[in-house]
Amino acid sequence: MLTTKPLLICVVGPTAIGKTALAIKIARFFSTEIISADSRQFFEEMNIGTAVPSSEELAAVPHHFIQNKSIHEPYSVGDFEKEALAQLNAMFKNHSAVVMVGGSGLYVDAVVKGLDHFPKVATSIRAELNASFEASGLSVLQEELKRVDPNYYEKVDIHNHHRLIRALEIYRGTGKPFSSFLNRPSVERSFNTIFIGLTADRTIIYDRINRRVDFMVANGLVEEAQSLLPHKELNALQTVGYRELFQYFEGKLSLDEAISEIKKNTRRFSKRQTTWFKKNDAIQWFDYETDASEVIAFIQEKR
Repeated sequence: MLTTKPLLICVVGPTAIGKTALAIKIARFFSTEIISADSRQFFEEMNIGTAVPSSEELAAVPHHFIQNKSIHEPYSVGDFEKEALAQLNAMFKNHSAVVMVGGSGLYVDAVVKGLDHFPKVATSIRAELNASFEASGLSVLQEELKRVDPNYYEKVDIHNHHRLIRALEIYRGTGKPFSSFLNRPSVERSFNTIFIGLTADRTIIYDRINRRVDFMVANGLVEEAQSLLPHKELNALQTVGYRELFQYFEGKLSLDEAISEIKKNTRRFSKRQTTWFKKNDAIQWFDYETDASEVIAFIQEKR
């Protein structure tokens, strides 16, 4: 691929599969830096439950968009797209290639392809949906979304009421499913992209997830979640690993039940990640145990 354009190397795949370790090896080989596209790792108050790279990993290669925001600071995928593109433009002045790593498919796609654009709808619709959530809980939103937009229901985090309300307000305001506004034609970027995906048998992924959750708990996840309990309504905390422990603190679950739910919901999250990435035909998939040298050789060949 002869080109004068710089290269963005995207390392993607489900949670706990080893993306960070591979990204660091690739970045070191190309003497470059890493942009994180993990939407859970942006927030400085969330460390253990988001599997932020270790201090040794962060020291091995310069990382960007790791714990660079506060949970009290509203931050959207659109904000990330704008800031990540600006960061890339600056980095490409000194590097012919940059690595982006993360399991948040929407955030990766925003940088590579551009965001999908949605029509404006009356603010009263969101108010109605918020009122419905307050009165009847999450299940009402989940049932409506499953009925009117089963495609998006399969991809979205159905426990995040903010995401459900966003999808339903578009549907109610336009009469068209939220998913129908997704995957519009890509915008032209000033860089080329190579996608590297890591995969493994589902049983292996699930075992790695279970062991990671146990490691998090042993290293202080419960205490971290306890410190964040006063802010549990913030959008950044509507995520696996914290929601379940908030239920434990409120007496709705035992600690063992909460940990079991974290594992189960992380496995479900992993399945949605895989579904999202499998739809991208540009991804070159490698087994999670593949030696980094083989992946690097592929990148050099396609560059």
